[in-house]
Amino acid sequence: MPRTTTAERRPLPQSPALRELGYWLHRYRRVWRGTVVISVANPLLFLTALGAGLGKLINAHAATALHGVPYLHFILPGLLAAAAMQTTYVESAGPVMQSMRTRGNYRAASATPLDPSDILHGHLMFVVLRVAMSGVMFALVGAAFGAVGAVRALLLVPCAVLIGLAFATPVMAWAVTVTRPVALNQMMRFGILPLYMFSGTFFPTTQLPRWLQAAAEVTPLWHGVELCRTLALGTATALATLVHVGYLAAMAAVGLWAARRSYRRHLHT
Repeated sequence: MPRTTTAERRPLPQSPALRELGYWLHRYRRVWRGTVVISVANPLLFLTALGAGLGKLINAHAATALHGVPYLHFILPGLLAAAAMQTTYVESAGPVMQSMRTRGNYRAASATPLDPSDILHGHLMFVVLRVAMSGVMFALVGAAFGAVGAVRALLLVPCAVLIGLAFATPVMAWAVTVTRPVALNQMMRFGILPLYMFSGTFFPTTQLPRWLQAAAEVTPLWHGVELCRTLALGTATALATLVHVGYLAAMAAVGLWAARRSYRRHLHT
C-alpha cells in the first residue's frame, strides 16, 4: 500500500472569507426550511392576491395606465426586485449589528487571523446567496403563474443578485456602526418601506406627481424594478439596460469601498 506523504495529507488552502461564509452557512442549517417556505409563500400569496385578484379589476378599468400589459405580468418583476431589497436588508442590517454588538461573533472572528475585509466578504457572500435563493423561488413561482416565460425568468435571478449587492454593501457599511436596534427599525420605516411603495413596484411612477416621480427615478430600487420589468416584458433596450446595470453596479462598488473602511475602523478599535 503506497505511503501517504505529509504534503499529500495537507488540506488545500482556503480563502479566509470562505471560513466566515462557513460560519453563516452553519448557522443557516437550523433555519433553512423556514426560509425556503417563506420564499415560496411570499410570491405565491402576493401573485394570487394582487396579480390574479386585484389584477382583474385593474385590467378591466385601468389597462391604459399599464399600456395593455396584464397586471400580473406587470407586478411580478417589481415584486421580485422589492423582495431582493427586503431580503438583503433583513439578512444584513440586523445580523451585522448583532454580530458587532450583542452576539459578538464579529469580535471573536477579528481575534483570529481573519482580516476585517475577510469578515465582510464572507458575510456578504452569504447575503448574496440568500438573495439568489429568494430570486430563484420568486422566478419559479412567477413562471408557474404564467407571469413570465421560463427563459426570461432565468434572467431575473442575476438581476435580483445585482439589486441585492447594490443594497447590501451600503447597508453593511452603515449597520456595523449602529449601536441601537431602534435605528434599524427607523431605517426600515423611513427608508426601505417608502422605496417599496414608490419605486414602481405596484404601479407606474408616471402616476405620481412630477416631483415625486423625479425623486423615485433616482433611487436604486426604481432602477432595479425597471431592469427586471423590461427584461421580463421583453421591452428592454441596450442603452436603458446599461444605465440600470451601471447604476446598481456603481452603488455596489461604492458601498463595498465604504464597508471595507467601516469594518476596518470598527473592528480594529
